[in-house]
Amino acid sequence: MAGCYFVRQPVMTPIQLQHTTQLLSELLTFKQPADTVVSHYFREHKKLGRQDRHEIAETAFAAIRHYQKIASVLRRPHSQAKKAALAALVLGRSMNISQLSDLLDEEETAFLSQLKARKTEFSQSLHTAAELPEWLIQQLRVHQTDEHILHFGRSIATPAPLDLRVNTLNNKRDKVLTLLQNEGLPVEATPYSPWGIRLRDKTAFHQHPLFLDGTLEVQDEGSQLLALLLHAKRGEIVVDFCAGAGGKTLAIGAMMANKGRIYAFDIAEKRLANLKPRMTRAGLTNIHPERISSETDPRIARLHGKADRVLVDAPCSGLGTLRRNPDLKYRQSPDTIQKLLQQQYHILQAASALVKPQGRLVYATCSILPEENEQQIERFLAEHPDFRVLNSAELLEGLKVPLNTGTYLQLDSAQHHTDGFFAAVLQRK
Repeated sequence: MAGCYFVRQPVMTPIQLQHTTQLLSELLTFKQPADTVVSHYFREHKKLGRQDRHEIAETAFAAIRHYQKIASVLRRPHSQAKKAALAALVLGRSMNISQLSDLLDEEETAFLSQLKARKTEFSQSLHTAAELPEWLIQQLRVHQTDEHILHFGRSIATPAPLDLRVNTLNNKRDKVLTLLQNEGLPVEATPYSPWGIRLRDKTAFHQHPLFLDGTLEVQDEGSQLLALLLHAKRGEIVVDFCAGAGGKTLAIGAMMANKGRIYAFDIAEKRLANLKPRMTRAGLTNIHPERISSETDPRIARLHGKADRVLVDAPCSGLGTLRRNPDLKYRQSPDTIQKLLQQQYHILQAASALVKPQGRLVYATCSILPEENEQQIERFLAEHPDFRVLNSAELLEGLKVPLNTGTYLQLDSAQHHTDGFFAAVLQRK
């Protein structure tokens, strides 16, 4: 009987390392969103196979997730991209220097040895231990202890799982969950959303029959909870004021059983164009996408005081999504935050005018900064006494959702395993 031999595959091939180096030289300038840069690179290098793309992308994002450590040992990491890639393999992908020996020259071996020797030093400094830039640490310190900041940093250090939402017009979650489990997929029900299924690995899902027939949509559980809090009912007039590509719009449409009317507003024609095929796939006909020039677009005026429910998922820093978009913390700054605060408030004011008496307004962000969240609501209520806050925990309890974060919905990556979300539910008197 022949013996069995296992041949260890190379950790990363020289070609993969070369491509990772090229990609990082652009990626680590943080001039454009990382996803955009990576997608463009792969379009330019179509001969790369699936495994190649996986290794390159994983290592590139590992470099972003460990950028504080890398930047502390490399001046201008984008100009020393090969060393940055090697550091990412050691720091972010748990490779030993011996495993990488075939890829290293003498200087690079010494560099990685020095990097590993600084492990204790990295753990003792907050910006390298939490992997957060100094500006963000200072921003968070206004409201949080260093212990909380470290906890937050560690909670966003690993990629997010893939959350799916079952389209209740097509099927029930329990049935879909069973179908997926029978296929051998590592799935489980989300703990809070009654529509959610969590996929524990990054299995490509866009060609799955249940996705293609509109039964499943990709949507973070936190985002699903926003649609639940809006609690739109059949036959109502609903406005999704910043609809984007329409993930929440689709969830609201299913919740309304395709009855009533949803206006999906956004300033980006491209994002709204992405919504239309998703509507068709989901079997929804009660959604009306409409591009607006700004929150003051005259076309909005026709809905003043007429909407039963208005959702404002406001443009924000996105700091609650750092598991998915780790580069955001290097593309935001105190100045960009200040501009966003003004924009958020103007949008909230404009959207509130659409709400009819006794109607509901939900203001939400995927940010963790109180300036974008509680403080915006406090300012709004002080200037709009015709609105009052509803208790999110009580609303969710009424919907049989076992989640209590107090008056406001405040989701935390570490505790809730969702993106960081904030939501305030307001009612017009």
